[in-house]
Amino acid sequence: MYAPDFLTELFRNPLDPGYADAAAARRRKGESTPAQGWRAWSGRSVSLAVVVVLGFLFAVAYRQTMADEPGRAQARSGLVAQIKDRESQTDRLSQRADQLREEVSRQRDAALSGSTAARLRDLEASTGLGRVRGDGVVVRLADAPGNADAVTGAGAGPPRVLYSDLQGVANALWSAGAEAIAINGQRLTSTSTIRSAGEAILVDFRPVTGPYEVSAIGPGSMRRQFEASRNAALMREVAQQTGLSFGVRGADDLTLPAAPEPQLRYAKPSVSPSPSVSGGRSGSPGSSGPSATASPSGGGR
Repeated sequence: MYAPDFLTELFRNPLDPGYADAAAARRRKGESTPAQGWRAWSGRSVSLAVVVVLGFLFAVAYRQTMADEPGRAQARSGLVAQIKDRESQTDRLSQRADQLREEVSRQRDAALSGSTAARLRDLEASTGLGRVRGDGVVVRLADAPGNADAVTGAGAGPPRVLYSDLQGVANALWSAGAEAIAINGQRLTSTSTIRSAGEAILVDFRPVTGPYEVSAIGPGSMRRQFEASRNAALMREVAQQTGLSFGVRGADDLTLPAAPEPQLRYAKPSVSPSPSVSGGRSGSPGSSGPSATASPSGGGR
């Protein structure tokens, strides 16, 4: 008397009868046609063969890679050893150069009078060719950890310290009254350069790595003027947005090393032809102007 409702029938028989009939027809058709069964079996065999061949190729490539790995590791270790050897050799030569520079300074002070030697030392300190000591400021910059926040957008800018950042900090310190500046122990002079080569930062063509410390010796007001500068405000904003580390602290009794001896090239005046006598005329009466005179170097027109 009572027909089952739709939901009861749906849960009792979830599969539509048409799907069941189609599945039964495919089974009957597969049983009645052996050729289709053969094609299915051959397709599975081909797939299995392809999988076996790919596995063999991967195994051969892996064994070849592992066989070549010792050679690459040896070459890499050899290059690393050469780099470390050159670095240690450069450090030894730099120490030897500093010792020779100090010896030259002592010999020069002994040969010159007291006032002349003191004036020369002051000139060396102001040009960066002499070691200096005094109170000053240390500005520290370090790369961000590299965990940019995708929700707040923090870390959207470059998370690394750029060479332009060091340039801006050095220029701001000069403007604040700094008398001597060094970046990670590299003394800056009037001919110093701060550039980038790939991901490395070069100070006078010498690589420096983070964290970067810009040390400056100057008057007591230098820190206040630097922190009020536009560059310091920009670096604080960049540090807040990208996660860079930027800090300024005072330092007592800083010692900044001397810069290497620069290789200067001097300009020489060009040799011009010697002037002729003013108002005079030479040559035959028909000549229209002063005769050309040879220059001291033998040239001239």
